[in-house]
Amino acid sequence: MIDLLVVGGGPGGLATATYAAQAGLEAVVVERRRGTIDKACGEGLMPHTVRHLEKLGVSPRGRAFHGITYLDARGSVRADFRSGQGMGMRRTALYEALHDAARTAGVRMVHGDIDTVTQDASSVRCGQFQARYVAAADGLHSPIRRSLGLDLPSRGRRRWGIRRHFEIAPWSDTVEVYWARDIEAYVTPVAEDSVGVAVLTSRQGRLGDHLAKFPTLAARLAGAPHGSDRAAGPLRQRVKSRASGRVMLVGDAAGYVDALTGEGLGIAFGGAEILVNCVLADTVDDYDRQWRRMSRRYRALTAGLLYASGVRPVRSLIVPAARALPTAFGGIVNLLAH
Repeated sequence: MIDLLVVGGGPGGLATATYAAQAGLEAVVVERRRGTIDKACGEGLMPHTVRHLEKLGVSPRGRAFHGITYLDARGSVRADFRSGQGMGMRRTALYEALHDAARTAGVRMVHGDIDTVTQDASSVRCGQFQARYVAAADGLHSPIRRSLGLDLPSRGRRRWGIRRHFEIAPWSDTVEVYWARDIEAYVTPVAEDSVGVAVLTSRQGRLGDHLAKFPTLAARLAGAPHGSDRAAGPLRQRVKSRASGRVMLVGDAAGYVDALTGEGLGIAFGGAEILVNCVLADTVDDYDRQWRRMSRRYRALTAGLLYASGVRPVRSLIVPAARALPTAFGGIVNLLAH
């Protein structure tokens, strides 16, 4: 019998399987998509996320960054990381590096589609597979989460992310976050000759149309060759619990607040490590509590900033307040970074 069946071969699923294989468990990943997997995301990994990659034996191609800069029409403020560095990398490069690390660790990859599970006191059955435990890493709109009745209705604004790569040399060694009315734009250095630009907005559409809200950024990018748009959302996903019997949710399937602070992959990798430790100790009933404790700081800061950004008079003060209180801004950035 398989020790851990991982449904979903994105970064969260591959990290879970790799941690499991490193611990001596038999891990199998089932993924319905073929080839290199891409996804709309900001592509900037904070220092604590980079440390997970090191533990996983992953060294993807990318470009280091050293802090976060907030900008609006009136000015900017920069906060440097106090220790470590972040890493900007294309999502496809991250996927390929995680996929290689999983194979090297001994993870078996299978092409297939699983959206429901049945379980008893000692095992879980998913199609042709029987496993002691299942990690559902099947994405933001997880079919397994839904089939287990773990979904909760989403509240608040519905937001989408849209990303495009531009062939232009990075002009900053930080991730830049541009603020405008009802929308943010993130510029992440992902290579020596390219940047990723992602917007978070409650209005769907093409990235080029949204860039008109950021005249300075649009002027800098004007004429640069670029790739196609990739979108994801709605981002907000609420769950009752991250475990049901012998099935645990990990990655975006475990619930999502917003991409505003860029913590999706960090929480996914942290959850992957906790999940494997719970399997090793046979304490799956404690997984949800440990996941919530691990992610509490990031979720609270993201939810607070998301709420403030949704109140128009307060939103307009976010960047000016960060400029006026740079030490406090730096402290918040480093709480998220480490």
